[in-house]
Amino acid sequence: MKRIDCRLTYPTTLAVAVAAFLAFFVLAGATPSLAASHEPGMGTEKAGKASKTERVEVRIKELRDKLKITPAQEGLWDNVTKAMRDDAIKMEALIKARTENASARNAVDDLKSYSEITDAHAHGLKVFISVFEPLYASMSDAQKKDADKLFRHQGKERRKAKAKAKAKTETETKPVTDGK
Repeated sequence: MKRIDCRLTYPTTLAVAVAAFLAFFVLAGATPSLAASHEPGMGTEKAGKASKTERVEVRIKELRDKLKITPAQEGLWDNVTKAMRDDAIKMEALIKARTENASARNAVDDLKSYSEITDAHAHGLKVFISVFEPLYASMSDAQKKDADKLFRHQGKERRKAKAKAKAKTETETKPVTDGK
């Protein structure tokens, strides 16, 4: 049996890996945004129809209540909410442009469009961290514990909510049979 010698260079392998990674997110339609994360208390039907800016307002209220922001922390909290709102507006505009021009784009343009969204998300997250850090530093130990819990489990809660919504949708759209 002949052995075929196939040598890939590191840049080629890296390029293929990056392309596969980006393609996964493009095909999955993932547009993550901290400001637009799903809120456990918000109904999935409403979350799907609400704009990012509407969802961020719900998220701001939820975070304020759960973090128990004090009057002394108001100025720092205002910086956080401004960053969240600005991020939501930017992300909403990019996603709207991407959706409206979807049929006119080729694969390369589609990847570039998604890249703009991921760049904006990364920038928004950096801004969020820069304004959240001073707020976090001003928090009591109890508030810090709540913040740690909220941010640590955010992805887990979102996955649970999506799975629950999917199960609900499947049961609602399943045809009714008489058991025969």
